[in-house]
Amino acid sequence: MAGLFSLGGQRALVTGANTGIGRAIAETLAGQGARVTCAGRRSCAETVEAITDAGGEADELQIDFADPMAATDNFAGEGYTLLVNNAGIIRREDAVSHSEADWDAVIDVNLKAVFFTCQAFGKELIATGQQGAVVNIASLLSFQGGIRVPGYTASKHGVAGLTKLLANEWAPHGITVNAIAPGYIATNNTEALRDDPERSRQILERIPAGRWGKPEDIGGTAAFLCSPAARYVTGAVLNVDGGWLAR
Repeated sequence: MAGLFSLGGQRALVTGANTGIGRAIAETLAGQGARVTCAGRRSCAETVEAITDAGGEADELQIDFADPMAATDNFAGEGYTLLVNNAGIIRREDAVSHSEADWDAVIDVNLKAVFFTCQAFGKELIATGQQGAVVNIASLLSFQGGIRVPGYTASKHGVAGLTKLLANEWAPHGITVNAIAPGYIATNNTEALRDDPERSRQILERIPAGRWGKPEDIGGTAAFLCSPAARYVTGAVLNVDGGWLAR
């Protein structure tokens, strides 16, 4: 049965792989046998080193998704069969004060870059007749409104919708497109929340699992969605949240 979950022979691009969720995903995919390109606007050397030290295959690619078209020339002829769009940013501000600059920055990285990276990846696979898988990182704020993050909430609602649209179009080509909606995970993006004792207490009281999630909690889900075991799973937005949305 191990073959159902093996990623041997696959080549993956994981964005935002220098830290947090992206690093955990890259390491998990490599652990299942994929050759992983770790992409980020900052160096992913530590992620690559961790993978190679564990006996896996990895390289790095420096990309800044402030330019939403930054990855569009990276797929032709490169043999990628897996894509994980994890790179993202957040800007916290009351809705009445949220600036156009912050709105544009968040939408460009979190939504526009996701679409055009997916487009380039899908175009290459369809042209070559290759099957593959896309995993987008959505959010609990793909389902909920949140507080003080209007651009982020809009972008993550968009990621959920885009995931379903691409799944519909690309299923006939053997390309699955799914999303993971992480709960409250201990990463840089949630540092402000964890540093606020009252907000952190409120969050933990609602999570049935009783703890903040770990980046590794997302890695295994991504590996499953990339694997042959998930060939009939497409268009799903899978919440990995310790039970947050169930409460």
